[in-house]
Amino acid sequence: MPLGPGSLILIAIVALLIFGPKKLPELGKAAGNTLREFKNATKGLADDDDDKNKDAK
Repeated sequence: MPLGPGSLILIAIVALLIFGPKKLPELGKAAGNTLREFKNATKGLADDDDDKNKDAK
């Protein structure tokens, strides 16, 4: 069930009310860094699998 634009706006308003305008950029930056690290880690795992498959052939 994808989130529509109305749902995203509601989530943004609730986050703004809970965390305040000064804290939101810090939270966004932390979330971005976490996603980037996760992406790099999973890319490394996929590369390792590719290397193992090449060695096996």
